[in-house]
Parts: sequence; C-alpha cells; structure tokens
Amino acid sequence: MTTVREITFELLRLHGLTTIFGNPGSNELPFLGGMPDDFRYILGLHEGAVLAMADGYAQARDEAVLVNLHAAAGTGNAMGVLANSVYTHSPLIIMAGQQVRSTVGQETFLSIVEPEALTRPLVKWSSQPACAEDVPRAISEAIHIASLPAKGPVFIAVPYDDWSAEASDESEHLLQRSTSAGGCLGTEQMRALVSAIDAASSPVIVLGPDVDADNANGDAVRLSEALEAPVWLAPSPPRLPFPTRHPSFRGPLPASIRGVSDLLDGHDLILVIGGPVFRYHQYEPGAYLPIGARLIHVTSDPGEAARAPMGQAYVASVADTVKRLADSVARRNGPPLPPLAEFARPAVSTDLIEPAEVFARLRSSAPVDAVWVNESTSTGSQWWEQLDAREQGSMFIAAGGGLGFGLPAAVGAQLAHPDRQVVGIIGDGSANYGITALWTAAHYNIPVIIVLMKNGTYGALRWFADVLEVEKVPPMDVCDIDFVSIARGYGVEAVAVKTIDDFSAAFEAALAAGVPTLIEVPTALTI
Repeated sequence: MTTVREITFELLRLHGLTTIFGNPGSNELPFLGGMPDDFRYILGLHEGAVLAMADGYAQARDEAVLVNLHAAAGTGNAMGVLANSVYTHSPLIIMAGQQVRSTVGQETFLSIVEPEALTRPLVKWSSQPACAEDVPRAISEAIHIASLPAKGPVFIAVPYDDWSAEASDESEHLLQRSTSAGGCLGTEQMRALVSAIDAASSPVIVLGPDVDADNANGDAVRLSEALEAPVWLAPSPPRLPFPTRHPSFRGPLPASIRGVSDLLDGHDLILVIGGPVFRYHQYEPGAYLPIGARLIHVTSDPGEAARAPMGQAYVASVADTVKRLADSVARRNGPPLPPLAEFARPAVSTDLIEPAEVFARLRSSAPVDAVWVNESTSTGSQWWEQLDAREQGSMFIAAGGGLGFGLPAAVGAQLAHPDRQVVGIIGDGSANYGITALWTAAHYNIPVIIVLMKNGTYGALRWFADVLEVEKVPPMDVCDIDFVSIARGYGVEAVAVKTIDDFSAAFEAALAAGVPTLIEVPTALTI
C-alpha cells in the first residue's frame, strides 16, 4: 500500500520542495523519520529564526519552500516573523504536527486547539484536513495557494498518526496536477491605462516589492526612461525594484501621509506598481494626494487593491503589465535627466565608527552582484545614501516592523544563492532576536557575512520617542554584549574591529575566506 506520507513526499518532490526548514518536536517525527535521500532538512535552533531563514530563501529563489514547525508552541514562536512574510508575499508552506487525531478534542498535551485560526490573519489560507485520506489533497492545495498570485504564506496542521494511513488511489491524480495564473489586463484595460499615462504632463512612478519579486526591474527601468519620470520606492521598502544609481531613482518615500503627499506634489499622475497604497507608519495627517493629482495602482493582490483609500486600481500580473507599458507608452523627448550626484562623503570617525563610513566601504569592496539583507533600523538614511545596487534581487528588509528577520534571512538567502555573496547589515538590538541562526550558518557552512552594527541601544526607538514627544521611556540600551564570543560559540568566525580601516581589512578577509563570518563594528548613534 501507498501511505499518506509516501505520496506526500512524491508531491513535494514534484513541486521542487526538497529543502525543508524546521525545528521539529515529537509530533513531527513520524513525517521526518527516514526522509528520502534527495531531501535536505535545514535545522534551526528557534522557530522564529527558522521561519526567517525560510523566508530569505524563498524570496531569494522566488520559489515556495516548506517550513516544518512543532505544534502550537513552535508555530507561535514563529509568528512574529510571519508578520513580515505576509507583506512580502513570501510563498511559505508552514506545516505543523498535530496530536493523534482521535485525541485532539480532549486538548491533550501538544494538541493544536483550533488550528485553522492559529495563524490567522497572517496567512492566505489555513487548514487541518478533515481526515487522513484528505491530507495529500490539502497539502497540494496549500502549495498551489501559496504560489498563486498574490503569493503568500499558508498553514496546515497534520495529525501525526495520519502519515501512516493508507492513501486513496485517487491521490495519484495530485501528481499530475498543475495550476497557472493568467491575470493579465485585457486590451481595452491596457489601452485605457496607456492613454491615462500618455495624457499626464508630469507622471511619477512609485514601485513596490513585487516588481523585484516578479523579475520586472529591467522593464521598470525602460518604463521610467520612456516617461522621463522620477522613480520612488513605496514606503518602508522590503525589496529593491530599481537600480539605485539610475538617474531616475529618488529613494524610498517616507512612511507618512503628509510626507508622501509633499514629495509627490507637482505631479499630475502617480503610477504605483507592485506594492500597496500606502503602508504608512509615522502618523502625520494630511491630504492623501497632492492637489490635481490622480493615482493609478497596479497590483497582483486584490486585497491591496481593495483596501487602498484612494486611486484607481488594476489587479493584474505585475511583470506583464510593466513590460506592456514599457512597450506601449509614448516616449517623451524632454531634456535628459540630470546625472546623479556623487555619493555623500561620510563623516570621519573620531571615537566610534560612523555608519555611513561602513556602508561606503562595503559599496567599494563588495561584489557588484552582492545581496544585502538590512536590519539596522536606525541607519536607514545613511544606508540609502551609500547603496549602489543594480542587480535583480539585491536587497531584502523586514516588511512587518518586528525584529528578528535580518540575520536568519541573510543565512537563508545565502543558502539560496551559492553564486552570490550575501551580506547582512544587522543592528545589535535586532541581532539578539535571530542570533541562533549563526549555528545553522556554521553547521551547514553557509558563507554569509554578518556586519554587526553595535551602537549599544535600540536606536530607532530613541528616534521615535523624540518624534512622538514621549519622555522618560524605559531603558533602551543593550550595552556590553560580546557578539564575537557568541558567534564563536556557535562555530562562526568572528572579529571585533575598532577603526574603519580595520573593518575594510576584516571584510576583505571574510570575502576571501568563504566561510560564515561575523564582524562586530562599534558604531556611532546617528539619530
């Protein structure tokens, strides 16, 4: 007989889901025992780090990945990071082990109570199959839902006694199934969209992360050049959909209503592609749009289209729409865009190293196709001033606002990109949330480089306390943590530097070594 477990592994193999990230417990062992030789299990020491590694891997590969978590407790540990995955449309299939099916109603130890509700609303879909026979079909559904537009995480709980049950003969049909999405604009829709753009006297383009996720960066460049339009990134960008040294590039929009409207003032058409309208953060009330401006929104996510407070939305394939627009809009013949200014000259270090100095040295030393994972939240302005990134899939940042994504995501992205160097820029406050990912990097010899920006405090919180005019907040310092000793304890090469020249030498050595390395850099607080 063919068991539910056997046909599930065939199904996973069919969809290329042969790398599994996880931290298992007893409920998961019946699935994992005797795993086929062509599968690999990437073990993490904490479920939050596991999910972030899987997220970095999925985004870097632009493919779905399976995440194996332990019951409700393990899933709960991962949910802080899951808040990022939903907003980056990361196709994660999260599978948790449930107690023996006949005992779940008793809420026995390690039962998942109301599994369908556990991860809501942070997933597209969640389920516990109604019976063992339905497990393969439900897993197939999970894979397809995670991968169809708009992509996103899903959750399924499987009672561990289901794996040994006999699979239905009809389950074989699942191995011949495939799904594909169309979702392209019709001829009349495209004509109307092109006409609106051509009629604008001063269009501006705002790009979201799905442009990068859909491999449409090159067509976004062609569109901006045809329109001679400036290009902004949607607020708090988790990915980089446009080369930072292109003359059209203006950087990320601020995450406030008034800030966005002020910067886009003077444009009569705001074309937003591949991201939400807009994910504000700092509350600065104002007009949603500048006077006289029209907003047109192109997204693959019906939810993004429906909840926006203004504009006309088209729900369609981002990649197809950008390409067709670049091919179809009327080219403009205005004066050429002015060349970009030279990179800002960093302030010279005195005692502590200025973050801009670090970023400038990284820019000059890293490979041109480096992949950057940034979770140094208090150094954003310096980061964007110094960044030179031109390749597709060059940057990943947490989208949900919580810490703990960056360090593990850098490990996952490096595992996905053995041919590109991944560099994690990680603050000392955020590093503590995902520090166990260093063990995974060492254990699997994943040659990621972690640049640990050590300023001894939660810098972004200090900035926000000033913005919100909040006084006498609790202590926010995280001083005297020896990250070099911690990294070495996990098996990672590590060094602490004192000067910017020491940093450059350490980074060059890490590039040459090809092993996981952490460089601790004492940095000045810049806010």
